[in-house]
Amino acid sequence: MSTIRIVTDSTADMPADLRKSLGIEMVPLEVIFGEESFLDSVTLGPDEFYSKLAASDQMPKTSQPSTLSFKETYERILAETPNASIISIHLSASLSGTYQSAVIGSTMVETADGSEPDITVIDSKSASIGISVLVRRAAEMAQKGCSKEEILQEIERLRAETKIYFLVDTLEYLQKGGRIGRASAVLGSLLNIKPILAIDDDGFVTSVDKVRGQKKAMSRIIELIGQSFSNEEPLVMTIAYAQRRDLADDLSAMMKERYNIVTEFVFELGPVIGTHAGPGTVGLFVHRV
Repeated sequence: MSTIRIVTDSTADMPADLRKSLGIEMVPLEVIFGEESFLDSVTLGPDEFYSKLAASDQMPKTSQPSTLSFKETYERILAETPNASIISIHLSASLSGTYQSAVIGSTMVETADGSEPDITVIDSKSASIGISVLVRRAAEMAQKGCSKEEILQEIERLRAETKIYFLVDTLEYLQKGGRIGRASAVLGSLLNIKPILAIDDDGFVTSVDKVRGQKKAMSRIIELIGQSFSNEEPLVMTIAYAQRRDLADDLSAMMKERYNIVTEFVFELGPVIGTHAGPGTVGLFVHRV
């Protein structure tokens, strides 16, 4: 049985220590502030990023990894672990060209013995914690000696059965990124409207609801989860936040009051996702055990 290696990109927002413990390789995207370019979660972490974001009068830009970055990552893995099977899981192709870069990079790989590399590139059809849940499960199964087919089946199950919601604290960053008009952003801010976003089956960000007030918006997310899961069944919950850890803690407590949460993970949103969502965002990803 060949060794299975897992690769992802920085938009999975996985802490470095977790990636290291599970043997996960990460290819970073770029974050660009004016003339300065940084590697997401490598040369620019969340704390410095959000400080720069607050001080900047222009929106930072983000850029996908090159095909060469993926090619070199795959070749390094195969040099370290000859005949390894690689599963590479990435940001939704509907949101970024990262997945396509990985696909092209995989076709450029050259092995030492000239053999055909075994690389499967997967469109997560998700973002941030939606990717990290798939990546973490795949890596855990690989460490347990599961077959590639078993891991791919589990990834497909998780993609089909999980629900993800993001609560955006302010419309400012959606407006700066061209997602909504300035008038809508100003009106929404004046009315204290909190947009609830989801990621649909095709990997697009979609608006689910708009609720006035943070507490009511969180309560609405709790209700939405109830459309897919019962109160009794054991659930795994992952929460991501941008700067406001208190919001993550509040959402966690509300979920635990109503649902049977048996496992919980809490991550901070990294620079690329934070660029588009903004500070104060909190995201929830729930699936069955």
